[in-house]
Amino acid sequence: MELNKLCSPDSSDPFWDWNRTWHTANPDLTHCFQNTVLVWLPCLYLWICAPVYLIYLCSHNRGYICMNHLNKAKTVVGFLLWIICWSDVFYSFWERSHGSGVVAPIHLISPTLLGLTMLLAALLIQYERMKGVQSSGVMLIYWLLALICATVTFRSKIIQALDQQSTVSVWRYTTFYTYYTLLLIALFLSCLTDQPPLFSQAIKDSNPCPEAGASFLSRITFWWITGLMIIGYKNPLEEKDLWSLNPDDRSHKVVPQLVCRWNAQCQKVKSRTEQKIVYLPKHTPGSDGKENPAVEESEMLIVKSPGKTKEPSLFLALCLTFGPYFLISCLYKIIQDILMFVGPEILRLLIRFVNDSSAPSWQGYFYTALLFICTSVQSLILQRYFHVCFVSGMRLRTAIIGAVYRKALVISSSARRTSTVGEIVNLMSVDAQRFMDLITYINMIWSAPLQVVLALYFLWQNLGPSVLAGVAVMVLMVPVNAVIAMKTKTYQVAQMKSKDSRIKLMNEMLNGIKVLKLYAWELAFKDKVSKIRESELHVLKKAAYLGAISTFTWVCAPFLVALSTFTVYVLIDERNVLDAQKAFVSLALFNILRFPLNMLPMVISSMVQASVSLKRLRVFLSHEELQEDSVNRKVLAGSQSSISIVDGVFSWSRTESPTLKRLNVCIPEGSLVAVVGHVGSGKSSLLSALLGEMDKIEGTVTVKGSMAYIPQQAWIQNSTLKDNIIFGQERREAWYHQVVEACALKPDIELLPAGDETEIGEKGVNLSGGQKQRVSLARAVYCDRAIYLLDDPLSAVDAHVGKHIFDHVIGPQGLLKDKTRVLVTHGLSYLPQAHLILVLVDGEITELGSHQQLMDQNGAFAEFQRTYATIEQSDSNESMTSGTKATENGSMATLESNPGLSSVPTIVPTVKDDNKQSKEAKNSEVGKLTEADKASTGKVKLSVFWAYMKAIGGLLSFISLLLFLTHHLVSLLSNYWLSLWTDDPVVNGTQPDRLMRLGVYGAFGFSQGVAVFCYSLSMSIGGILASRYLHQSMLYDVLRSPMSFFERTPSGNLVNRFAKEMDTIDTVIPSIIKMFMGSMFNVLGSCIIILIATPLVALIIPFLGLLYVLVQRFYVASSRQLKRLESVSRSPIYTHFNETLLGTSVIRAFGEQERFIHESDQRVDHNQKAYFPSIVANRWLAVRLEFVGNCIVSFASLFAVIARESLSPGIMGLSISYALQLTASLTWLVRMSSDVETNIVAVEKVKEYSDTEKEAEWKSEASCVPAGWPTEGCIHFRGFGLRYRHNLDLAIRNVTMTIKGGEKVGIVGRTGAGKSSLTLGLFRILEAAEGQILIDGVNIAKLGLHDLRSRITIIPQDPVLFSGSLRMNLDPFESYSDEEIWRVLEFSHLKSFLSGLPGKLSHECSEGGENLSVGQRQLLCLARALLRKTKILVLDEATAAVDMETDNLIQSTIRSQFEDCTVLTIAHRLNTIMDYTRVLVLEKGEIAEFDSPSNLIAQRGTFYRMAKDAGLV
Repeated sequence: MELNKLCSPDSSDPFWDWNRTWHTANPDLTHCFQNTVLVWLPCLYLWICAPVYLIYLCSHNRGYICMNHLNKAKTVVGFLLWIICWSDVFYSFWERSHGSGVVAPIHLISPTLLGLTMLLAALLIQYERMKGVQSSGVMLIYWLLALICATVTFRSKIIQALDQQSTVSVWRYTTFYTYYTLLLIALFLSCLTDQPPLFSQAIKDSNPCPEAGASFLSRITFWWITGLMIIGYKNPLEEKDLWSLNPDDRSHKVVPQLVCRWNAQCQKVKSRTEQKIVYLPKHTPGSDGKENPAVEESEMLIVKSPGKTKEPSLFLALCLTFGPYFLISCLYKIIQDILMFVGPEILRLLIRFVNDSSAPSWQGYFYTALLFICTSVQSLILQRYFHVCFVSGMRLRTAIIGAVYRKALVISSSARRTSTVGEIVNLMSVDAQRFMDLITYINMIWSAPLQVVLALYFLWQNLGPSVLAGVAVMVLMVPVNAVIAMKTKTYQVAQMKSKDSRIKLMNEMLNGIKVLKLYAWELAFKDKVSKIRESELHVLKKAAYLGAISTFTWVCAPFLVALSTFTVYVLIDERNVLDAQKAFVSLALFNILRFPLNMLPMVISSMVQASVSLKRLRVFLSHEELQEDSVNRKVLAGSQSSISIVDGVFSWSRTESPTLKRLNVCIPEGSLVAVVGHVGSGKSSLLSALLGEMDKIEGTVTVKGSMAYIPQQAWIQNSTLKDNIIFGQERREAWYHQVVEACALKPDIELLPAGDETEIGEKGVNLSGGQKQRVSLARAVYCDRAIYLLDDPLSAVDAHVGKHIFDHVIGPQGLLKDKTRVLVTHGLSYLPQAHLILVLVDGEITELGSHQQLMDQNGAFAEFQRTYATIEQSDSNESMTSGTKATENGSMATLESNPGLSSVPTIVPTVKDDNKQSKEAKNSEVGKLTEADKASTGKVKLSVFWAYMKAIGGLLSFISLLLFLTHHLVSLLSNYWLSLWTDDPVVNGTQPDRLMRLGVYGAFGFSQGVAVFCYSLSMSIGGILASRYLHQSMLYDVLRSPMSFFERTPSGNLVNRFAKEMDTIDTVIPSIIKMFMGSMFNVLGSCIIILIATPLVALIIPFLGLLYVLVQRFYVASSRQLKRLESVSRSPIYTHFNETLLGTSVIRAFGEQERFIHESDQRVDHNQKAYFPSIVANRWLAVRLEFVGNCIVSFASLFAVIARESLSPGIMGLSISYALQLTASLTWLVRMSSDVETNIVAVEKVKEYSDTEKEAEWKSEASCVPAGWPTEGCIHFRGFGLRYRHNLDLAIRNVTMTIKGGEKVGIVGRTGAGKSSLTLGLFRILEAAEGQILIDGVNIAKLGLHDLRSRITIIPQDPVLFSGSLRMNLDPFESYSDEEIWRVLEFSHLKSFLSGLPGKLSHECSEGGENLSVGQRQLLCLARALLRKTKILVLDEATAAVDMETDNLIQSTIRSQFEDCTVLTIAHRLNTIMDYTRVLVLEKGEIAEFDSPSNLIAQRGTFYRMAKDAGLV
């Protein structure tokens, strides 16, 4: 052989010798083998890795590390090693020249090769330093390999020196031992980590992630997270303990990559479809006639229709973005798959070793050591693999959330209508999560078949062709599982649909909860939700039956496979003996097979779910966006006009008929333009068109300068009042105060608990309608833009505040006097001061000109003006200049009459002294309103588990447990039976009892299957019962909560409970509990079997068990808290997203998209900051636990080797095949136990609301209300007072008055005087703090809330509609006939509008009634009131959003229809209440005046001043 020649010229030193290395009690390798293979192996490794590694380093530059001691030491060691290798080469030449025999070529070749490799190593160390590598895995593995190879030689050289001293070469021995010492030093040095590179991110960061600076060993064992775990073990982790994210995982890095790739995909598809269409029209015969465009058009359409347009591929975009990093995981997975089969092979060798009594005992120890090393390496590689997968999943989720958020900001309004807020939030929460879950398993798609093929190969070696019987069973299982997966998919889609509509409905209910309470409609909506929920549970139940079948198939599959294989093997030939080696190696392989076979259907169903999600995401991301070019902002320098529309035709979506037609407007710079018209005539649409929110079908729109927009319904963010006004601009204190003053917010700020630092709840819940509108106005004024679009901001405020705002902000003397202002208004008194008035009728401008011009034209406008204007122009002018004392928002403002002084009123607050807290006392704590989700700490209480058990039902829980136990006992018995079978003696080459053994084995298998099926079914049904019960009770608890609860709790939290937590309870918890029980019994069973086989293990198991428990407790403390922090930081993402969706038009108008995107990214990163350590903690745990498991396996085999004399092969095979499973079961058990703990938190959160405060009973047992009550409608207040929260002052105090039945009472007062609060007290939305209210002599505090609220009616300030038919909106309990409904629609002036709609009464309202104008919504609320026709009617500024004419119609309807009823009206337009019986004037929550309007005017008090402001006297 050539190698022998290399080692010694006379072939005296052979390359391999079995007698020397294997069949001996003291093994050793030949010198030739040591000098060739053991030297070449590490060299080969480094030369193969170097090119790839160098390319990697070139592309990943992390900065430059300065020279330091560690680096110098590494380099010096490398060069010393190089010198030693060369000295060996020179020594060989020296030997040759001094003629001491012929030197073998190998003594020249090997040192030369080694020398070159050492040089390469030294250079690599320097190159790594220049590229900023702090710790190198490649080099560490090289030094380790070299050391291991050298250790064999080291032992052999010592043996040689002891046995054959004559052959020792002193020089070579000296160099070798020096070499060995240096290798040890090099290995030690490469375990240390270098200092961070210059300018690295870590130095700037306050709390950087330690991963980047961790050493290679620390990285593969995940030791670097231990610091955080220790902190978490000592006391619960908090926000401040978490590290910042790695730069590669942050939103600003990840999201743009995906967005960029996705846009490229869209462009590709777009350019393809354009090519298809464009070239055809060229064939049309050229003619100058008008027909040509039509011909072209038709050709284009024809071309487009046949080919199905190709969709842009989101999948491809995702692959391109995350693929490269993810590919590393595939490499890890292949290595791990191959290592998996080492266990059964070693088991085979061990059984052979036990059977062969002549084998030297060192072989047994060698097998045991090999088993330990292989399983440990497999563990480390598997955990690396998972780490890469989870990080990819995390980045994927970040990218998807970011992309959805960015898309939501540019989506067109027609597309926006197709997906509700609930659905879009689901894309972020559920669908992004689906991808994240899939990524961890996706590799199984190729890895599972690979494992199956390998397993079958080894099985064939073991049992021959009878394996085919097992394969047949497996092949039969695949279609069964496939069918189940397909069915599950259809159920999945159905369940998602129900869930979407349930969340959508919940979202609306939470948004309109006040209306539900005022109308006592909670039950109707509770039934609606329950109905959707029942259909959802019905689907879940079907899915549960399927789940039971699939569990049955996959638990029984391995057993059936084993049974069929053994049966065929035994029956084919009598000579086939089933011995321990065949049986247990096969069983170990079947156990390996079990995993890929179980996983495949799971992965397939997971992929199916992800494909549904992928499609939903693709559809959303491909929605059409707002036309960038619909508004032209580049204006020619010379043009004087600020806004011009030429031949404008606009519609809300391409498919609908245009809303605005034939618009021609030119608005000069700095002018004030008023837009007037009836409800639904297109006034708000005109502003939307200017903002570019509508589809421009024809014409051009040109706008010069930046814009500000004030929507009709103010959009308020959940942050402090000051932040709402400043809206991300730079802070300018003086200007800020000027703006607040002008918008009449000063007095309101004084009344707020923490001044302008008070936190405003979601959608501004703790502000009155007028305050919201003024904050919205202040925001626009503060931002200081060139053009202001004001959508009726004055409707929600009272007359005098409106006048103040007009004078100080909008009007000719206001802050905006030099800006262009487009004001939509219903207030006629402001029109004379407008430079230009546009009159809109049905989306067309019918008249336009100044007030005077329009009056002179004598058109419809002039007629209208004469009818409704109770005030002459001269009068209004006079009231502006005269020195009246105006009540400005309740605090006396002195208007200086001296024209020389400015006419800005100086406000002298006359707030009572007890209210005057010093500014310091108004700390920000007082101003807190919403409560963020709190992370509970410590262990999950047992009561939570108990609550879940109770929800399932005691009996069912007990039966499930019993079935579990049965299954596992039977499983143990069947395997024990198998081991007895394999130990049966062989008589004449066959086993006599084999048929009896086979029959019993089969019977055990059958009973196992039955038990599995039953427990799976009982668990799933139990889970559904529990989830029905928990959802119903949570829904009931939430609806029973008082209004204050909804003001405090962000709707994001509540929606999160109903979406995420309920989803966990529905689908996750039952399956997790099932797996937890399974793995727990598996572990116990394995331990019992191992103890029976090798009782010696009893010494080790308690010690390892203790270690296991310690590691587990240590881990759970941190893991649980991280999970909680993660779920707490998840809500703000959705809350912010919800808020953004509601205010997209405002955000776009102000051009603040970037800031909001940044804020959203911050919140996602904040969430991932808690998620990242939790996945690393899982890996940390798995590495440690698998180590414990590997120890158990090694000890089991070690003790089996020691006791091989007394052990039968059957029992040993049984013991080790169970031990091999143990590692996986242990890891799984901890994963599951922590999963159970973290997921059961969902139950805790759902139960949370059962302990919050509740409203009074809906139906009161004690009070029996007379049937027709109230008959008179007489209301009597006795010393009535109420407060908003128990720690605040009274909002209303000592109100005593009597309102007779049938009286019409107007309630007036400045904003925040307590007008709305009084009505809230009447409906017991706020309970009385003192005194009482009697209606017809019945104390309302004694009634059930529904008894009270269903018998009095309110038309609220914000008209709230729910998505659903118009009929449902008017009459959710379906207690009226269609005729009655049409009659009230006629009275509320909606009949003509509704009869024109295609669906009439079943016309679908979109979410929040978005597809009707605010005025129309208000009229619908009036129709609701008419339908209920109760004795008492409360109007809360109900006509604020309608024009004068409609207002008059409403007032006349109320007068005629509610003639004999008691009517309380909170009014801003005083002219609506001038003919009322009496007027109540409130000031700071107390009655200031209460008398008939004429008497009050005669008294010349507050009411007189207000009337004078409004120009009514």
